[in-house]
Amino acid sequence: MTSLPEDPPSLISEHDRDTAVQRLQEAYSEGHISHEELDERLHQALTSKTHSELVSVLDSLPEEVAGTTSTIAAAGGRIQRRGTWRVPRILKVESAFGRVRLDLSRAVIEHPVVDIELQLGTGKAKITVPRDAIVDVEELHTGWKDTLYKTRRRSRPGGPRIRISGTMGFGRLKIRHARR
Repeated sequence: MTSLPEDPPSLISEHDRDTAVQRLQEAYSEGHISHEELDERLHQALTSKTHSELVSVLDSLPEEVAGTTSTIAAAGGRIQRRGTWRVPRILKVESAFGRVRLDLSRAVIEHPVVDIELQLGTGKAKITVPRDAIVDVEELHTGWKDTLYKTRRRSRPGGPRIRISGTMGFGRLKIRHARR
């Protein structure tokens, strides 16, 4: 009797690897793993080739909290959030045309890293971040105008990291730090 060949182990993609690295960094920043354990697990994640190897790297981490993604969408008009509001871990903002204004200066930010994904057609967007925030716009793709943002010279440690990604068609994104 001949045995059937086993399925080859499924290989991981760069996206899978990047997601694992992000989860490890978040677990470290939330105090779930030590610096030494982070280094060891990052090495394992970056050298993993199969899903089973990657799963073992993430095995003992706490589960990701459900409901940490919110989407704000409008075909046109204005999207605005200001004052005291709870910022989700991942905020998706979608608008075909119109203005977007997000003010995070007095918002409740419970996560050390907040991802804001913009999918905007036309119109401008303005985001005000907390004074001590660290802003990353490397993954934002603009079609027409460049993003207006000056990094702060002096920022206090401990502020949230705001990562802004996505695409903007015709319009400009202006990011500024709150004065207070």
